Amino acid sequence: MVVGAAITRGGRLLVQQRAFPADAEGRWELPGGRVDPGEDDRAALARECREELGADVAVGDPVGPDVPLKPDLLLRVHTAELAPGSPEPTAVEHRALRWIAPTDLDALDWLPADRALIPALRALLT
Repeated sequence: MVVGAAITRGGRLLVQQRAFPADAEGRWELPGGRVDPGEDDRAALARECREELGADVAVGDPVGPDVPLKPDLLLRVHTAELAPGSPEPTAVEHRALRWIAPTDLDALDWLPADRALIPALRALLT
């Protein structure tokens, strides 16, 4: 399982731009990563956001469908908000971060799995 965070604030969504690997460089995605053995989705997502963003998040409910990445691997996205007292997110492992409006969703060059979630993300932001 891979988990992603739909982190929202003030009607905007936090997205990050990949720095590597070469085939994904410059494309946009939601923060997140792999669930470690014995770890649940929410704990994994909180850990990944600390590692990738230097920020603490409160993880909410799943949003949108699970997206197949490989025959034995799914992407599950949860809603999230910055936890009270959290540092502002920074691009620790990525090229850039942006807070985007719903009108920006279609304009980004998304990774395919994240692009599949645009309808659910749009509904979340409106």
